[in-house]
Amino acid sequence: MSKEKSTWIADWNPEDEKYWESKGKTVARRNLIWSIMAEHIGFSVWLIWSIVATKLPQAGFHYTTDQLFQLVALPGLIGSLMRFPYTFAVPVFGGRNWTIVSAALLFIPAILLAYFVTQPDTSFGVMLLVAATAGLGGGNFASSMANISFFYPDRMKGWALGLNAAGGNIGVSGVQLLTPIVIGLAWVSLYMGSPQGTTGLYLQNAGLMWLPFIALAVWGAFRYMDNLTSARSTFKGQLVIVKRKHTWVMSYIYIGTFGSFIGYSAAFPLLLKTQFPQVTVAIAFLGPLVGSLVRPIGGWLADRLGGAQVTFWNFLVMAAATVGVMYFIDIKSFVGFLTMFLILFVTTGVGNGSTYRMIPSIFREEKLRTSRITDGTARLQAIKDASIESAAALGFIGAIGACGGYLIPRGFGASIAMTGGPHLALAVFLAFYITCIVATWWYYMRKSFMVQLAPSLAEARV
Repeated sequence: MSKEKSTWIADWNPEDEKYWESKGKTVARRNLIWSIMAEHIGFSVWLIWSIVATKLPQAGFHYTTDQLFQLVALPGLIGSLMRFPYTFAVPVFGGRNWTIVSAALLFIPAILLAYFVTQPDTSFGVMLLVAATAGLGGGNFASSMANISFFYPDRMKGWALGLNAAGGNIGVSGVQLLTPIVIGLAWVSLYMGSPQGTTGLYLQNAGLMWLPFIALAVWGAFRYMDNLTSARSTFKGQLVIVKRKHTWVMSYIYIGTFGSFIGYSAAFPLLLKTQFPQVTVAIAFLGPLVGSLVRPIGGWLADRLGGAQVTFWNFLVMAAATVGVMYFIDIKSFVGFLTMFLILFVTTGVGNGSTYRMIPSIFREEKLRTSRITDGTARLQAIKDASIESAAALGFIGAIGACGGYLIPRGFGASIAMTGGPHLALAVFLAFYITCIVATWWYYMRKSFMVQLAPSLAEARV
């Protein structure tokens, strides 16, 4: 993979097919590869506590079940908050530059975890602060998605954004698969610390294992990624998105898709441990794995069928799967519970891809409609302005959607503490999905809206 002599590209024009074929797609692919790498590590660090929390009692930490769910939930909240500044950083500092910084920051939660899990006398408050730093990994998604959206032509955004997101999302399943294995290997720690408890656990490995990969992500971003001058914008220029109605509507809907994915991913191992203690938590990786793998399919379907159509029907299946989870918990059937939860994870992945495909189309068509543009040059400028707005919106909406990473684990923890089971939380989630079905239909499927927003619906693919 060759690297441009300058880290800034001034003539970027992916909508020009000749430019795209001769130069654009090679540069875009290179940036996508290393964006996925950095984002993958970010997700891995962000969700690392979903497994570590389940092992703390074995390692001599005396925390309650609700406190363990708080350790799982807090990185989700911090990650969602970090996505706001990360979103606006790309057009201000450049995509390559910010990827270097955001990847390097991942050393902090990895090193802190590696130290404090070897100290069983650590107070819950201190451990909560340590877990909170893992939220730095959650911010990477927003800046990565905002950055990659500039590199690809509109006709390919659904697939590119879906692939970028899937590559990051799969870090969740990776950390949940590898961590239970690695924490049993003394050599990973380089003998820097004794095993915790009486079970031969080397919990420090959960942090140490990621250090070389973080270093690789920083080096790759420095060596192979680019900044785009066409993507530059001030913080004030991007902040206009908060005035857009569709920013808030799509944020609400995205809580239902990505919020569910990240929230269920974080809570699933501990939920398994509390509801089916005879089952190993290592199997939890299957959920985020299938959710990640189908995300590009959601974007692909949205490119062809329309994001609103895919999102609407996806929420219907999501609601049905939630009812299934409740039923199989009632009858204590692990096979049924796992099957319904895997279907739920699939719907979160498809919905993630379809909703993210809707955003660029909505902002482009809204910009063209409100500008009433007829001149070709002005139209190109409007499309460029819409790209900057939609990139900011992608990160902003992703930030709000990520709050599900806090709400779902806290919901399960509170439900179990109050009622002894997760049914109350699941009932609340089900009610929320029903409101998402209504919102998707009302704002993006009604005929009157379609005519208002995009006279050429076939082109817009909302």
